[in-house]
Parts: sequence; structure tokens; C-alpha cells
Amino acid sequence: MSQTYFISDHHFGHKSIIDFEDRPFADADEMNAAMIAKWNAVVTKDDTVFHLGDFSFLNKEKTEAIVSQLNGYKILILGNHDRGRSRTWWLDAGFDEVSEYPIIYKNFFFLSHEPMYMNKQMPYVNVHGHIHGQKYEGHHYYNVSVEQLDYTPVSFEQIRDSVVVSEEQ
Repeated sequence: MSQTYFISDHHFGHKSIIDFEDRPFADADEMNAAMIAKWNAVVTKDDTVFHLGDFSFLNKEKTEAIVSQLNGYKILILGNHDRGRSRTWWLDAGFDEVSEYPIIYKNFFFLSHEPMYMNKQMPYVNVHGHIHGQKYEGHHYYNVSVEQLDYTPVSFEQIRDSVVVSEEQ
């Protein structure tokens, strides 16, 4: 049975992110290879992955080479570092779907790159990236930046089970 996964902020090819976010890699090539391996360790060809932005700093040819190595049906929600390239550019690079805007998933999960304002009365959980090693408190946010997930996509069930408050006693 296929699964749905979420992740963001790979910054493939971005050498400086290693220092900015204290990533445990010697260089961008090692980082890229490790992140591809961690993706494919959990995602099968039949799964779906929502990438919530800031995918690659590489040119189209190198980005396409990375996308083609990643398992699953890949949906990209553009992040702040992706928006300089057109939706068509990302589709040509190998993504199956690309959205310039946030998406509501299963009528309850608000998928976006940047965290969105949520208050206690809002009926959504914001699954987001962008803030890397930082984390918002509470059940209204779930940060899927690679730094939060040991560079490994997280399943929908893991997110759901951690943010949906059980009413059982």
C-alpha cells in the first residue's frame, strides 16, 4: 500500500547551508548523496512525496539528475529559493506536480513552505518548512525541514499522530 510523505529544505547543491545550519557533511556532494539515500530508504516508487520547498540550488540538468534518482510521485510547493524559477522549469526538472501556493491536504493540513499564522480557533495544522532548525510550539505546526527529520521524509501518519489530539481518556 502506498504512503504519503513530507519533507522540505534540502537545498541540494548549496554549499553554504552546511555551515548555516551546521549540517554534518564535508561538502555539497556528500550532502546530496546522503539526502538521496535517506529519501530512498523510506520512499518507494509507489509513494507520494510533498516537498515543501527550497529543493535545489543547482542548474536544471543537475537538479533533474537528482530528481530522477528520488523514489515516488513528487509534488513541489515552491519555497522562497525556488520561486526564481518558473513552474515549468521545475516540471521539466522532473517534478510530477508543482504548486506556487499552499495546499490544503485532507481538509485539515495546510501545506506551505513558510509557516503560516495559525491561532487556536483555526481548524488546521500547518505542515511547513523554511525555518530549518527552529520549531514552533503547539499542535498547530509541524516543521518538515530536513534538519528536524534527520534528512528523511516523514509519513503522513507520523505527522497526524503527533498533532491530532486524542480525546480518549
